Amino acid sequence: QVQLVESGGGLVQAGGSLRLSCAASGLTFSNYGMAWFRQAPGKERELVASTGWSDRITNYGDSVKGRFTITRDNGKNMMYLQMNSLKPEDTAVYYCAADRLYSGPLAAGFRYWGQGTQVTVSS
Repeated sequence: QVQLVESGGGLVQAGGSLRLSCAASGLTFSNYGMAWFRQAPGKERELVASTGWSDRITNYGDSVKGRFTITRDNGKNMMYLQMNSLKPEDTAVYYCAADRLYSGPLAAGFRYWGQGTQVTVSS
């Protein structure tokens, strides 16, 4: 079955950087749209970044544009999120998501989800 496993979260000071990874298995990775979402306590899950079959086409949430970069390596079944200039408001659980037919901004459009990795940015 499809499995998505996130890693790379942790505690970082404001202004710092982190790189999240998502390892995918049980799917033909190159045929899936992929995305990173995040959810902070008491808030709805929101799009961080998404990519189609290739990371030539990407979409970012307004709050992370210019700071975060989504990439994918279809040969390794991996997706990454490079997060720079982190802010306390970036604190959330970050989720990896995949779908055969969807790569848009809505969480409801993605069928498969990882368990999430916590990112905490201290001020």
